[in-house]
Amino acid sequence: MTRRVISLWLPKLGTDRVRRRNDSVSSDRPFVLTADCRGRRLLTAVDAAAEAVGLSPGMALADARALAPDVMVEPDDLVATEALLSHLADWCGRYTPWTAVEGQDGVWLDIAGCAHLFGGEAAVMSDLLARIRGFNFAARAALAPTPGSAWACARFAGQSIIIEEGEMRDAIAALPIAGLRLEPEIAASLSRLGLRRIGDLYPLPRATVVARFGDVVARRLDEALGRVAEPISPRRPVAPFRNRLAFAEAIGHADDIARGLERLLVDLSADLALASRGGRRFELTLFRVDGSFQEIAIGTARATRDPMYLACLFHEKLAAVDPGFGIETMVLAAAVTEKQAPEQTVMQGARTKTGEGIGALLDRLGNRLGFGRLHRLQAFESHLPDRAQRLAGDKLVGDSASIPELRHCPRLNRRPIRLLVDPEEMTPMTPEERDGSPPAMFRWRGRVHQLRRIDGPERISPEWWRQDRNWVGGARDYWRIEDAEGRRLWLFREGGGVEESRWFVHGVFA
Repeated sequence: MTRRVISLWLPKLGTDRVRRRNDSVSSDRPFVLTADCRGRRLLTAVDAAAEAVGLSPGMALADARALAPDVMVEPDDLVATEALLSHLADWCGRYTPWTAVEGQDGVWLDIAGCAHLFGGEAAVMSDLLARIRGFNFAARAALAPTPGSAWACARFAGQSIIIEEGEMRDAIAALPIAGLRLEPEIAASLSRLGLRRIGDLYPLPRATVVARFGDVVARRLDEALGRVAEPISPRRPVAPFRNRLAFAEAIGHADDIARGLERLLVDLSADLALASRGGRRFELTLFRVDGSFQEIAIGTARATRDPMYLACLFHEKLAAVDPGFGIETMVLAAAVTEKQAPEQTVMQGARTKTGEGIGALLDRLGNRLGFGRLHRLQAFESHLPDRAQRLAGDKLVGDSASIPELRHCPRLNRRPIRLLVDPEEMTPMTPEERDGSPPAMFRWRGRVHQLRRIDGPERISPEWWRQDRNWVGGARDYWRIEDAEGRRLWLFREGGGVEESRWFVHGVFA
């Protein structure tokens, strides 16, 4: 596939950002942004009116006031401008997932394979510039087979143009040498030698250019002409499965958004089925007519491509969608996928198991609370209660073969599911029983507990082959108790029946 790259240039991004935020900044008066540099106040950005009277970035503020006494000045915020440029690069994702920030005032868009969705390359260029300028940003763009030629034409051709394959050499020949993205010092040296246009380099021997200026000049020329590949790193990983839905008229009703999502889910599920893949994370991006966008993401414990089930997971988050003045484009992507074997087609009237069981519960909890807050316990070879289970890492749903092992283990069934992080000492309020059973009344966590039922003891000894600070007291006698109010606790006596031992609460039964 032939590469097609758009270079979007925003020459007045800094001043446009401030003017969009501050209505008091007049467009009739020169307007500049400044920053301190070694004790001097220098211009960092100028608008069109300031540029018309001779002001330029790098000029001292005192000199600027001499040329334009009525100039309006505000401090520059490079962080805010950088954030705005990143936002615009993400917004360009409505055209292609392959977008990247270029420098401090540009965005790359690789639209290879995407132009037909918008009616062709000319339609993409026209729509992009119309929308960006509609957001009150000065913009110019160029479309070419290479990033280098697109960059040069966007900034020095004087107008937005489209360059076809095989036209790059002639298209950039008359452009200034700075169009090769050279350092100012190198560009100035070339200019002093009479090499002011890119075409002036064409007849020169390559060895001569490399010997005089290093390989940077020759490499930039090769990149612009397509002799050397120049990759573009997208801002975000490009999802291999991605579907787009554009509306002739912006939508805003919740039912319309839900129907649009269902259509995207059906198409995306079909693509996943053809590749025998299932999704673990799905991302929905809603592009609004005012240039803003909103992202919604869901995750699943197991790979799935069931559109009805995914629509249910999205349903709760769609309630938080703010359509603003209307949503014009929806993009759905399967950001994380896994191999998933083909499934048996469900007969009419039969029920599918998708969305049932522990996996569905984990999906609902994970999307509400965050999957980082969910963990699964896994059995571990140890008779000690605080080592008998471990967190199973990021895998929430284990193998089905491991579940019965826990379910049918008598030892684990006699122990509470929830153990305290550290055993908490309780205070006996009655003398201990002669048989070593727990006291009939004790205080724990500021509450008095009176025994009603007891079961035990279960003696657990420490592992003699390892040093464990939690078991320095030796063997423990564990008891299951129920108090007068129905609370069920797991107690132990430290020391295995030794006199003057202490009592602790180690767990709580559900």
